[in-house]
Amino acid sequence: MQTITLIGTILGGLGLFLLAIAMMTDGLKLAAGTSLRKLLSESSRTPLRGIFSGCFMTAIVQSSSAVTVASLGFVNAGLISMRQALGIVYGANIGTTMTGWLVALLGFKFDIQAFALPMVGAGMILKMVKQKGKLASFGLALVGFGLFFIGIDVLKNAFEGLVQTFNVSEFTAEGISGIFTFLLVGIVMTMLTQSSSASIALTITAASTGVVGIYAAGAMVIGANIGTTSTALLASIGATPNAKRVAAAQVIFNSSTALVALVIMPVIFYLIDGFTQFFTIRSDAAISLALFHSIFNVLGVVLVYPHNDRLATFLEGRFHAPEEKDSRPQYLDNTIAQTPVLAVNALLLENLALSEKVMNLYSKSIQTSASQPFDFENEVKIIKLLSTEISKFIANIGSSEMSEDTTADLATLLRIEQYFLSCTITLEHIVYQFERRESFAAHTLEQDMTDYLAKVATFMQSSRGTEFGTLDMLQEQISQLHSEHDKLKAKLLIEGTRSHISISQMSDSIDGLAEVFRLAQQWNKALIRIKALQGKLDFEDRPVPDVVADE
Repeated sequence: MQTITLIGTILGGLGLFLLAIAMMTDGLKLAAGTSLRKLLSESSRTPLRGIFSGCFMTAIVQSSSAVTVASLGFVNAGLISMRQALGIVYGANIGTTMTGWLVALLGFKFDIQAFALPMVGAGMILKMVKQKGKLASFGLALVGFGLFFIGIDVLKNAFEGLVQTFNVSEFTAEGISGIFTFLLVGIVMTMLTQSSSASIALTITAASTGVVGIYAAGAMVIGANIGTTSTALLASIGATPNAKRVAAAQVIFNSSTALVALVIMPVIFYLIDGFTQFFTIRSDAAISLALFHSIFNVLGVVLVYPHNDRLATFLEGRFHAPEEKDSRPQYLDNTIAQTPVLAVNALLLENLALSEKVMNLYSKSIQTSASQPFDFENEVKIIKLLSTEISKFIANIGSSEMSEDTTADLATLLRIEQYFLSCTITLEHIVYQFERRESFAAHTLEQDMTDYLAKVATFMQSSRGTEFGTLDMLQEQISQLHSEHDKLKAKLLIEGTRSHISISQMSDSIDGLAEVFRLAQQWNKALIRIKALQGKLDFEDRPVPDVVADE
């Protein structure tokens, strides 16, 4: 019966843990505005800043696992890039050494669990007060954070009896075999408790009371650093490829740091003894272990930091999702990048491929039904990833021996790509607006809205064809769409004033209509530049017209 209870508790803790990760990711994705994205980007803009941020946050919350998992959540939600998260992971390992110092100096362990239930309560209050919107989404993320700590607490309690009855003094192995035995003890203890801080606190306590020797305790501390990667690996289950790469980076970093620490452990302890004697500092096992833990983690960051770009590049070649494969450029490669003139032609073809994806996404969005569903979010990811690849390719083209004409063409191509990206983001808003919009039922307005959506689709499709594509005709069509937009908007206002439709129906429809026309505008700007560039490449003396000014 006790075994069944233990298994049930473990499964419940794991369930809470995974649920918390999902809620954190979803909540952050919905709640994130430009301000939060900017804050996260600024604090981890460079690997060095990420290291300081990760160190500071971990020192505050006393949990490297929480900071690492939070960074996975941010990567999952697309708030920060994988490369930015690497610095946070490195810094978290340094920040977690604060636990050892608290135990060594104060005999005190900060209990973050006291904040878990208030976080859940506060999050649910926000969710209940505001059913939709950023505030409700933030509440969802807050509940996720609270459940994350509760999940870890459940796992700790499940194994509490095992850890307490785990008599490390029974292991009397000496030499290399003894070191590896206690290394394994540290790994297992951390995996069971899901907390390197708990393992390190227990290790320091055991060493300070003479239960284990200083080298055995050092091996256990190193093992705790390896064991803590299990939390990130668990959190990466079902996560995005970038989140999996961050988890893999932590495994590589912690394992490499542990290997170096094992090899030079006698040297580090020798230096610690010399340091404490020279400065007449009170030397005991607890202080020595706290110093050891700090030194080898800082040393690990110093050794890995120069190779951060190589590690990131290596990881980017792993854990590819289907959408990443679908988003790989068809016409761009490193060979073409060496010849900017050829790159212009390739980029033009790639932008045309991007335009087809955007156009198809819009067509599917307005025609989708229960019988013909499609994965909207996945297709948006594909477009955004391809857009990023185009931007990176343009940025990586060598500037040497590039004419002003080619430079201007590349700038135009980058602007075209940004217009298509803007179309995609606008399309996300459109789908959201029309999902929440209440239908007009049998009212003629419903058919008017459907007709307008179809006209925009026809405009997008026909504007890509050579038979339609004069610049004057593009302008004529966008002007016509603008006129019909204004007429439909006026009709909505009149019907709302006469109470033939509700104010919410009127407002939501006007907002959705505005987004659709914005999509048409962004598309028009992109197509005008594409056709002007096509003309320029065919006829060198043909100037690029300034038909549309940027808004």
